[in-house]
Amino acid sequence: MPEAKMRIRPQVLARARELRQPQTPLEGKLWACLRDRQLGGFKFRRQHPIDRFIVDFCCPARRLVIEVDGDSHADQVDHDQARTDRLKEEGYRVLRFTNGDVCHRLEGVLETILMECERQI
Repeated sequence: MPEAKMRIRPQVLARARELRQPQTPLEGKLWACLRDRQLGGFKFRRQHPIDRFIVDFCCPARRLVIEVDGDSHADQVDHDQARTDRLKEEGYRVLRFTNGDVCHRLEGVLETILMECERQI
């Protein structure tokens, strides 16, 4: 039996669409490497709604979420952990990178993402 699609609330979907426009420079840098199946042939989406959350990047086929955390996340560690826990409950694996990682270690970030995509789930 095919898996039933979960309906996304219209407010969450609208917000996800809004967030696709004012992309941060570092999200843009990472997106330029992930879009159009450039990384190992895996399809990624950006500002993708899952449950009540909008994640930075998602590879639905591999149930993988990628979050890029800016300086503001230093003050919301508990919130980010609760969000990660909830996404894991939904069956997603979550990778978090800092802005510094994307800016200064992009090749390592991409290698980590690719290894996680290729990992058996």
